Amino acid sequence: MILQESGEMYLETIYILLKQKGNIRSIDVCEHLGYSKPSVSRAVGLLKNGGYINVDKNGLLTLTPEGLTVANKIYERHTIISDFLVKIGVEQTIADEDACKIEHVISNEAFNAIKNLKI
Repeated sequence: MILQESGEMYLETIYILLKQKGNIRSIDVCEHLGYSKPSVSRAVGLLKNGGYINVDKNGLLTLTPEGLTVANKIYERHTIISDFLVKIGVEQTIADEDACKIEHVISNEAFNAIKNLKI
């Protein structure tokens, strides 16, 4: 299954919420993203079928090893790009918003150049 930007965003959100709360359900994702329950339910189903997440009998979400790999990659991209933008003078809120868009489309070459830049 090839992930679209929205799938990557869901995985990153699940990753962040798991780090913050330990245990999460779909409703936590709804509240964090401001999305409807049906939208999140559909995405959770797709991610589960794609092998990126597991949902236990109590509705708790966990990342599979493949899901964790993708989530780590997107989260790293977000934090490094956001930090870079702040260092060059962009306000934090705008840097976070822009990083959220850039993280999904930036090439590995460009990302690694930003990551290795010493400023």
